[in-house]
Amino acid sequence: MTESTNTTVAQLLARSNRLGSDPRNTNYAGGNTSAKGHVTDPVTGDTVELLWVKGSGGDLGTLTENGLATLRLDRMRSLVDVYRGVDHEDEMVAAFDYCLHGKGGAAPSIDTAMHGLVGAAHVDHLHPDSGIAIATAADGEQLTKNVFGEKVVWIPWRRPGFQLGLDIAEIHKTHPEAVGTILGGHGITAWGASSDEAEANSRWIIETAQRYLDENGSATPFGETVDGFTPLPVDERRARAAALAPHLRRIASRDRPMVGHFSDADVVLEFLASEKLAPLAELGTSCPDHFLRTKVKPLVLELPTSATIDQYIARLTELHEAYRKDYLAYYNRHATADTPPVRGADPAIILVPGVGMFSYGKDKQTARVAGEFYTNAVNVMRGAESVSTYAPIDESEKFRIEYWALEEAKLQRMPAPRSHASRIALVTGAASGIGRAIATRLAAQGACVVIADLDGEKARAAAEAIGNTDVAIGVQADVTDSAQVHAAVDAALLAFGGLDLLVNNAGLSISKPLLDTTEQDWDLQHDVMAKGSFLVAQAGAKAMIDQGLGGDIVYISSKNSVFAGPNNIAYSAVKADQAHQVRLLAAELGEHGIKVNGINPDGVVRGSGIFAGGWGAKRAAVYGVDEEKLGEFYAQRTLLKREVLPEHVANAAAMITSDEFSHTTGLHIPVDAGVAAAFLR
Repeated sequence: MTESTNTTVAQLLARSNRLGSDPRNTNYAGGNTSAKGHVTDPVTGDTVELLWVKGSGGDLGTLTENGLATLRLDRMRSLVDVYRGVDHEDEMVAAFDYCLHGKGGAAPSIDTAMHGLVGAAHVDHLHPDSGIAIATAADGEQLTKNVFGEKVVWIPWRRPGFQLGLDIAEIHKTHPEAVGTILGGHGITAWGASSDEAEANSRWIIETAQRYLDENGSATPFGETVDGFTPLPVDERRARAAALAPHLRRIASRDRPMVGHFSDADVVLEFLASEKLAPLAELGTSCPDHFLRTKVKPLVLELPTSATIDQYIARLTELHEAYRKDYLAYYNRHATADTPPVRGADPAIILVPGVGMFSYGKDKQTARVAGEFYTNAVNVMRGAESVSTYAPIDESEKFRIEYWALEEAKLQRMPAPRSHASRIALVTGAASGIGRAIATRLAAQGACVVIADLDGEKARAAAEAIGNTDVAIGVQADVTDSAQVHAAVDAALLAFGGLDLLVNNAGLSISKPLLDTTEQDWDLQHDVMAKGSFLVAQAGAKAMIDQGLGGDIVYISSKNSVFAGPNNIAYSAVKADQAHQVRLLAAELGEHGIKVNGINPDGVVRGSGIFAGGWGAKRAAVYGVDEEKLGEFYAQRTLLKREVLPEHVANAAAMITSDEFSHTTGLHIPVDAGVAAAFLR
């Protein structure tokens, strides 16, 4: 590219990132931006005009050059001559592929025509709450005139596509005084001769709309606050949210497993306490980006906060059945012979007055973004109701977009999920060694992971090393303390919506002969590993049973659970205790679909917090070797002559909790490179 072309693209990316990083301008992955410029065709040597536009599925806030689609404008504008009308919109998206310049980059989105056909050099299409509030007002066209005068033109709702691009291009051509449009029920589009001018016009529309709402809007757009629906105190509502989370996840996951997100933001709680909650929730969202993530409407639990958890659960069960019946009726009202199959009838948003909003998706990010989108929708409803009446697009139009063949094709292009996708894991003693390796491996396989450790700072550091909070969180937990164990499980429920996989790994090692082992040594060893494993399994199993989705519990035991070695009475005895807990719980929890298995490692020296904490020196002294040679010593006494690393134990944990071992429970897997004396008999 030439220097001027590089500048054009750099300006586009910088503008996109600035606009997309501010939620007042647009939602995650919502909207698109573009720029036009001239380059020399490397084949013909001719000067050609190109369009750079954000591609399908990208996010403005994090957009890079690879996320742009690059098209030849002469070829794209020629599509006007072959366009057969709104009944053939899908043909035009396929035709964009024949307009691409060069290779690489992103696939063109449905909004490409909006950018290519408009004559301005720079175009922004955004989904700001303030703009959509005007766009979804019952008198949105008149409001647009009142708010913006002649500088912004109203376009009635039209499904995104080629015709909408033609409509906006006509506005730009015939209204030279205009800097943009309000797209009925949808969002805004703005343009400019330069990147700075386009951005300034976008911001002017957004800020002018917000200022109008602030200055002219009702102070109570949602009506009066309803007694019994006001927010509970923060600790009480978080406790109630954690108690409800497994039951709500069961509701959201009947058709397919979902990960959850919880929000008790002020804007949400205010809406949930209002008299207009039920009618506005029933109307559903309007912007296509919103309802594609949130479904057309949420499930609302209409009970006051004085209700008990059992009453909540009973009513939620009834509401879920009604919701599914209603959604399937919606599908059947609008489906045609070529409509894709129903994608699931469970709610993506569940609203609990006084407590908060629970949102669901195939992974944590999707769940979190769904919640953010519904919060956007609440802001839109507030704005529209404050100056008019909220009037979203028709149900039939929502269905056409939700089950659009292009949307289905996008879903079909997505990669196959990883083995532990949508699963939520809690690993104890996971700030180092085996626990950290297991947490890292499960996250790599798609799981959301809660790292629990006695050292909270190290737990949080280990989580940050794995990924952001959509992937892993760290919590402090002493497994000998029932309250802290329950707090760790609640943290998993609030962070990710549930719990599917529990790894009992927390431990310590006291290596002493019988006569040197004190009562305190014995109690400490058993408190951490026997009692601790029991407490963690008990709290985790309750959440799994409440979910009704099955699950996995894994005990990191030891070859010492079956092998009698010297000077190791407390440690080996407690490992035998853990090993039998596996058998007992496998027998008890099978009826709930919960598998319980154990892993028996040996000689895991490198990276081990236990060995680094003095255990290594003591075992080296027992065997008469240098501590730094202890791993090699353990390897040489095995059948395979291989040193065992934390990652090898993690491999076994990932394997035994995968679908490939869906019918295996009560098993102990040796990960010891072959210790004949520890063979199970």
